[in-house]
Amino acid sequence: MKTLRDPVLLGLVAVALIYAAIANPYYLFLLTLGALTVIVGIGLNVLIGLTGQISFGHVGFYALGAYVTAAMTTKLGIDFWWTLPVAAVVTAVVGGLLGLVALRVSGPYLAMVTIAFGFVVEFTAVEWESVTGGQNGLMNIPYPAIAGWSLGERGISVVAVLLMAAALVMYKRIAQSGWGLAMRAVRDSEIAAGALGVDPLRVRTLAFIVSAVLAGIAGSFFASATTFVAPSTFTFFQSILFVLVVVIGGAERTYGPVIGAALVVGLPELLSDFAEYRILMFGTLLLLVLLFAPTGVAGALAARFQRRAAEEPAAAPAVAALSAAADAGPQTLELADLGITFGGLRAVSAVSARVATGKVTSIIGPNGAGKTTLLNLICGFYRPTAGSVRLGATDLAGRPAHVVARAGIARTFQTPQLFEGMTVLENLLVAMQRGELGSPLADLAASPTSPEAQQARALLDYVGYHGSTARLAGELPHIDKRLLEIARALALRPRILMLDEPAAGLNHSDKQALATLLERIAAAGLAVVLIEHDMSLVMSISHHIVVLDAGTCLAQGAPEAVRNDKAVVAAYLGGTQYAARPRAAGWKAAGDRILSIDALNAGYGAAKVLHGIDVALDSGELVAVLGANGAGKSTLMRALSGLLRPVGGKILFAGADITTLAAHRVAGRGLVLVPEGRQVFPELSVIDNLQLGAYARRDFDRAEVDAMLARFPSIERRKHNRAGLLSGGEQQMLAIARGLIAKPRVLLLDEPSLGLAPALIGELFQVLADLRDQGMTLLLVDQMATLALAVADRGYVMDSGAIVHAGPAAELRDDPALERAYLGGG
Repeated sequence: MKTLRDPVLLGLVAVALIYAAIANPYYLFLLTLGALTVIVGIGLNVLIGLTGQISFGHVGFYALGAYVTAAMTTKLGIDFWWTLPVAAVVTAVVGGLLGLVALRVSGPYLAMVTIAFGFVVEFTAVEWESVTGGQNGLMNIPYPAIAGWSLGERGISVVAVLLMAAALVMYKRIAQSGWGLAMRAVRDSEIAAGALGVDPLRVRTLAFIVSAVLAGIAGSFFASATTFVAPSTFTFFQSILFVLVVVIGGAERTYGPVIGAALVVGLPELLSDFAEYRILMFGTLLLLVLLFAPTGVAGALAARFQRRAAEEPAAAPAVAALSAAADAGPQTLELADLGITFGGLRAVSAVSARVATGKVTSIIGPNGAGKTTLLNLICGFYRPTAGSVRLGATDLAGRPAHVVARAGIARTFQTPQLFEGMTVLENLLVAMQRGELGSPLADLAASPTSPEAQQARALLDYVGYHGSTARLAGELPHIDKRLLEIARALALRPRILMLDEPAAGLNHSDKQALATLLERIAAAGLAVVLIEHDMSLVMSISHHIVVLDAGTCLAQGAPEAVRNDKAVVAAYLGGTQYAARPRAAGWKAAGDRILSIDALNAGYGAAKVLHGIDVALDSGELVAVLGANGAGKSTLMRALSGLLRPVGGKILFAGADITTLAAHRVAGRGLVLVPEGRQVFPELSVIDNLQLGAYARRDFDRAEVDAMLARFPSIERRKHNRAGLLSGGEQQMLAIARGLIAKPRVLLLDEPSLGLAPALIGELFQVLADLRDQGMTLLLVDQMATLALAVADRGYVMDSGAIVHAGPAAELRDDPALERAYLGGG
């Protein structure tokens, strides 16, 4: 085995065994204690390093192993070697039961559960005197013996070192196996892991059991090495030290626990004259590591001396890549009356559709239509309250995501959900397992010439990724992340491929390549389901389109029929069923330029969203920015308000350059954002929300709150209620009132009508017309294009992050370019 030929491991074991042969009894005990601490650390490294879960209660498993051996050897006279498997079984069972409960929560809640477990074990040892000896503990625990020969202190030390070596080998094998890949996948993205057939709870529970068993075995040897155990030995502080072994040494690093144990066990001995400052020393050490080596000492050393090999791409085998990815036999996906309700909100209602094999079926609709919610229902991330999801003869409605994935439905996400701490190859290997973990000793960290790597390379070539498979997924540019996510979904060998906005952030040429790829995938026999805001892309490759609006199916059919459907056009542009008061005839702007945006570029990481945006706004104007979903409108609002720093261009507000100012400074100057989704403070009252709106003002008068409440009667009567209890319309009015009380010079409104009931939309636009007529300067982004243009003076139309049309509102209302921006077409 390659692992057994590791020179670092062989050297470590050789040095430890030589030291065990010559050390005096005291340092021999320290060596034994250090080796046992490494074993516990290796177990915690499986839990912390591979799955990202932190336990502060593993001293409880250490104590369980110790007390099982102590009680069985002293009270029952059973040989040590028989107590060892009993200790392992006991800790495995307890660890499994605790894991099933504790690992359903995360963060501080998981830490609290494990801390409580450690205290339960400690106080049980105190109170169960007949078995544990109570506070006095158990003494005269015999040394282990082999063929009647007692190992003694030196023999126990040798066995502890060999056991440590075995644990290190086991860790390396697990990390490279299907178990390790699944654990790291769950750590990096639990949602994506579930979408690839991995059961996150099962994987985390297995990791918890492995770590518990190693702690129990170490505790069993600890009891024999010390010949005495008592509750005072297994305190909460000891549990903290076990965690420090992993954090200081380096989580996920094979030899991190060795380095951590050397520091945690050896440092107090080197500084024994300062024993009273022990806690201070460990705290200082942890602080230094977190500040200067956040990946631990081993991680810092690896980054300093190691370089990832620049692997040349392996030649793809001469086979059709998708013939290996697609299962034989077409199956149709059928949705029947599918729906879900969140509280009193019907997010999706009675949606029925059929997804045919070998076709591209697109799901479109305005913001808040329920598209991603429908995708989550199909893929098992939400449990429907009504309806069915049938793949062939199997009803998958309500089944967990990992079960749906194994049945043959793969998906991508709006924002790429890659396993960023894993390589490109490892991302695909996780999918190739289809949720099957296999043997914990099977090496899946395949070489470039292995069949798995060749298949992965073929899939990557198929989707258009030609980089190294050894590169970390988190280091890839945006386009390669999109391609990798599609390749990973194909590696699952699905029957249905579902893509959620795959073209987001791509440039024109990349979108064309994506369109060609999706057509090839469909032609290879897979059913492709596409959610996408780029209507030109949707209309060009779709065979069938499903249109959602307010969670219901508005229309279905061929692209041309959908594009010409009046109900679909009304859903995207806002229709004519609402009345909005236009500006009085003859009004003209004073020409006082208050906001000027010149050649603005912005994006998220490697994904460029805005390209050379030019927008101007004069005092007293109401200007609308329109465009399809994903055109970049909200990104523009975030850039203007300081929430997103532009990468190019200039923003001038009242003559001053605010391009690089932080959001609170932008708001302090009078450019105030009413964000998409209201963003009220739900736990604060209506009055408190309004007062926070005036936080940056020095001239604020409490009477202004009453005046603002009088202006918005719908929230005045609920002024003492928590904002989170208001309806969607009331929250939107509160958000606007909160923006107004800041006395802005320009008010930015991002999708204020999103999610409102029809009756409230008319009321909202009446409020906007009133503000306009009172001289307020407004920049409005809203999906209701017809209504927005009815109250606006001028408008800009965005498409793919660029301004494609601009002019007076009256002209834009009748311009075919507006409809094309929303629904595509020539």
